[in-house]
Amino acid sequence: MSKQKKAAVINDISGYGRCAITVALPVISKLKVQCCPVPTSIFSNHTAFPTYYFDDYTDRMQPYIDQWKALGLTFDGIQTGFLGSRKQIEIVARFIQDFGREKTIVVVDPIMGDNGKRYITYTNEMCQEMKRLVTFADIITPNLTEACILTDTDYHEEKWRLEEIRNLARRLSQMGPKKVVITGIPQGEYIANYCYENREGQTMAEKGQFLRTMKVGTQRCGTGDIFAAVITADAVNGVDFEVSVKKASAFIKKCILKSIEMEIPLTDGVCFEEVLDTLKA
Repeated sequence: MSKQKKAAVINDISGYGRCAITVALPVISKLKVQCCPVPTSIFSNHTAFPTYYFDDYTDRMQPYIDQWKALGLTFDGIQTGFLGSRKQIEIVARFIQDFGREKTIVVVDPIMGDNGKRYITYTNEMCQEMKRLVTFADIITPNLTEACILTDTDYHEEKWRLEEIRNLARRLSQMGPKKVVITGIPQGEYIANYCYENREGQTMAEKGQFLRTMKVGTQRCGTGDIFAAVITADAVNGVDFEVSVKKASAFIKKCILKSIEMEIPLTDGVCFEEVLDTLKA
């Protein structure tokens, strides 16, 4: 008898604003994978609001994880999101080493920056630790800024050439992950993801492709978390990587369009609940 797949998701919990575990849990569940959260911190609402309550969970992460170890739990997938300190990155690296099995899919969303700049909370030391964490991954989902940070590449505002993007993806894959998707690449009226696979031992050892969609609306929080959630659930379900990237992009576009239609405030993220029934495993 086949068992249901399980994925551990290591990220913060934001009570209001639709991001992090708050969106990952329903999306992964809709794709018929059990989502098992490991909280890194608790927010009353995300930080784009003028005020918020914050509880750092760092010192409680290891005792929480130790209970899972004592129970002998196993996971088909492990996904990491925003990590707020060097200590948290170290804890997550140990988690992957302790719970990763031969067939466990590890997805790292290296949330470090955007628009050419790293987040103010991200130190040089944390960037180096994130580079180490990426070596444990099977799949990574950096945006263009994060891809540059991880590869020590200068970011530029001018149009990125295909060869530049391909080289970024190749260098990221050489760090460990066999599958890389660089997200949010601006291409005029389009936004693109570059999907790259290193297929060792196969006739076509390397595959890369731009997947473009028309830009809609304004950037909203939580879309990257939804994207990573779809990629994670699909990976443990054995869905083809390119198919999964297309699915995630199309679903996010639906979410944004519905949010515009319903006049959802930008701070409230995307109303994915309205279109969740269209997401299929």
